[in-house]
Amino acid sequence: MKKLDYEKLLMIPGPTMVPNNVLTSMANPIIGHRTKEYSELLEDTIEKMKKVFMTKNDVYLITGSGTSAMDMAISNTVDKGDKVLTITNGNFGERFCKIAEVYKADVIRLENEWGDDAKPEEVREILEKNPDIKVVTVVHNETSTGVRNPIKEIGDIVKEYNALYVVDTVSSLGGDYVNVDKFNIDICVTGSQKCIAAPPGMAAISVSEKAWDVISKTETKSFYLDINAYKKRYESKKETPYTPSVSLTYAMNEALEMVLDEGLENRFKRHEKLAKATRAGLEAMGIELFAKEGARSVTVTSAKYPKGIVDSEFRELLANKYGILVAGGQAQVSGKIFRIGHMGKAREYHILGTLGAVEMAFRELGYDVNSGIDAAKEILRI
Repeated sequence: MKKLDYEKLLMIPGPTMVPNNVLTSMANPIIGHRTKEYSELLEDTIEKMKKVFMTKNDVYLITGSGTSAMDMAISNTVDKGDKVLTITNGNFGERFCKIAEVYKADVIRLENEWGDDAKPEEVREILEKNPDIKVVTVVHNETSTGVRNPIKEIGDIVKEYNALYVVDTVSSLGGDYVNVDKFNIDICVTGSQKCIAAPPGMAAISVSEKAWDVISKTETKSFYLDINAYKKRYESKKETPYTPSVSLTYAMNEALEMVLDEGLENRFKRHEKLAKATRAGLEAMGIELFAKEGARSVTVTSAKYPKGIVDSEFRELLANKYGILVAGGQAQVSGKIFRIGHMGKAREYHILGTLGAVEMAFRELGYDVNSGIDAAKEILRI
C-alpha cells in the first residue's frame, strides 16, 4: 500500500479531521474490557455523551458506524407488519426505509424533493390518517443533499400521537442544536466521525422511557444489536455486552471532552458561521447552491456544478493538486452536485483555503468564476 506523503484536508461531510489529542488518546494502553478501569472510562464517556445529547434518557455506545445505531433503533422497535413513517429527502432518509423494509415493516414514505426540507404539517396529515403508525423516522441533517430538517417542529407533532420518534443526528450532533428531551425524541442516534470529530467506528443511541415500553413488547431480531443486552450489561456492570473498541472509547471520551470544553452554544455558533461563509463564498463565485434557502444545513453545503464541469475531474484536481477532499453527490444527484463539509474541528482558515482551491479548480477546468474569498471573509471576521 502506498503511504500518503502529506495529509489531505478533509472537507467532506465525514469522516472529518480529528484533533491531535484525540488521535494520541488512542495510543493509551489497551485495557481489559471487563475491568474496573474500562467500566470507569465507559461510564465517563456515556455521561459526557448524555450532555451532548442534552438528555436524561439512557445512552449506550456501540462499536459500529452510525448505521448500526439506525439498525438498532428499528430492529428493537418494529415487528413484521408494523407501520413505520419514514420522512425522506435524501440518501440517508432512504436508508431508514431500507432498514425498516428488512424487518418487514409496512413502510409509509413521506417523500420530499431532494434539496428541500420536510414539512411538519404533512407529517400530521399522515399521522391523522394512520393512527396506528408505530414509528416515525427522520434524518436531522441530510448530508447527501445539505438539508436540515425541522426536527423540533416534527417532534412537537409526533408527541401528540402514540408513535415513537426516531431521529438520526449522525451529522449534526455536536455541531447543530439538538436537544433530545426538549425535542421529544424517543430514540436518537449519532456517529463518532462527524461533528464530534472522533475517528470512524463508534455510534451512540439514546432511549426514552416511552421507547423502552415499546421495546419490551417487540420481538428481538438481532443478536449484536439487541438493545436489551446493552441495558442489562450496563446497569449491572457498567460494561458493554460484547467486546468494544477500547481505543475508540478513549477517542470518544477525549473528543466529547473537547466538545464540552468549547461549549455547545459556542460550537453551534462556529458551525453556523462557517456554513454562512461557505455559502457566501460560493454564491460570490457565481455557483448556485443546491439546498433551498431556509432548508440549508450548518454542517455541510451542497452546490450545483456549472454546465460543462465533470464531477470526477473537479474533485480529482482538488484532491491531487491542492490536497483538499470534497464530496460528490449521491444517488439521483450523483455527478450533479458537490458537497463541502464544515464540521467538527473545521475553522476559518479551512474554509478560506477550500474556497480558494475551488475557485482555482473551476478556472483550470475552463469555467470562469469570480473570487469568493472576500465574501467569505466578511462573514468570518464578524
